[in-house]
Amino acid sequence: MQAVAMNRKPGFPMKYFLLAMFLSVALIGCSEESKPKQTTADISAGKAIVDKECKACHGLDGKGVAPGIPNLAGQRERYLLAALNEYKEGKRIHAALRSIATSLTDADRHNVAGYYSTLPPIAPVKTPVFSPYDNGKKVAATCARCHGKNGNSTTAGTPNLAGQQPRYFYDATQEYMAGLRQAAPMNAMLHRLSRLNIESVALYYASQTPAPRSAPPTGDPTKGEPLTAVCGGCHGAGGVSTDAATPSLASQDPQYLASAIKAYRTTRRKNDTMSRMVANLTDQEIADIVAYYTTQKGKPAEDGETLLKDITAKCNRCHANDIYNPALAIPSINGQDKDYLILALRAYRDGRRENSLMHNMSVPYSDAIIESLASYYANQSPK
Repeated sequence: MQAVAMNRKPGFPMKYFLLAMFLSVALIGCSEESKPKQTTADISAGKAIVDKECKACHGLDGKGVAPGIPNLAGQRERYLLAALNEYKEGKRIHAALRSIATSLTDADRHNVAGYYSTLPPIAPVKTPVFSPYDNGKKVAATCARCHGKNGNSTTAGTPNLAGQQPRYFYDATQEYMAGLRQAAPMNAMLHRLSRLNIESVALYYASQTPAPRSAPPTGDPTKGEPLTAVCGGCHGAGGVSTDAATPSLASQDPQYLASAIKAYRTTRRKNDTMSRMVANLTDQEIADIVAYYTTQKGKPAEDGETLLKDITAKCNRCHANDIYNPALAIPSINGQDKDYLILALRAYRDGRRENSLMHNMSVPYSDAIIESLASYYANQSPK
């Protein structure tokens, strides 16, 4: 099993304390309800500039003319102005928009933002909201023959997938496809799955409860427990990982777990930390470690069925239509173009847009979660 060395120090580092303080202040600011002020922009002048410079992509009515182009009608003026300034300063990457924003005066940008902000919002085109959990459940139906119902394997040597950490699951599939792990029967099937489907099935399995197991006949759980003292630093107490990139070992199939540990001596040499840790273990010590982890109670790593609700509740603290703080340049995202929202969220996650708060919030989001968020907000009606 792949693991990443983690040196944990006691205490709470000052940089995280400061980040927590910043997030708290930002969210308090977001929750202050007030009406947006009337624009001081020259609407006629803004319309003239839009007619000349902007309508080819954003329309005179503020509707994006193609997927991936945002709707601007009814958008918050302060946000539109901030976005134009970021294009001008090169903080957002788009050659055409930077050229246009640079050519405009401060007053011009203000007038353009004011014009679009006064237009009636574009009504969304209702489409099904993408659910990674439901999509993953459908994909998992093809995996059940080997990995068992809900990812609880009953075939010796075949790993449990129930309760597995989703990031680890995804990384493991990529290693199989790249030949970094010994070829398995599902290799051909993995190559036929899109990234979205692999991430979806990872979330589905992460949300399942591992079934309990009894100790295998070849090891002693009591002797194995003290041998796992170092393992727990990464794999969690009792083998229940709290790190999305590190696998849970609790309630794992014993034959598979033993083979995986031994593989770090041979075919899985990419992970130097694991290779060093297992190098001096005897086969009996490995059997005892396996017996200990096999008998530990596993639990789901995620709750995929409520994930969208939980994330949107956080997003709505700032982005909800009925909450507006004129001191903050925060966009309204209800009814926004789905493809644009996907591009924007990926840009924040991957550090291609300069916004530390949005980056920190979106770093854990897979493409499947971003797809779900984008489809949800694209279906919401602007007010």
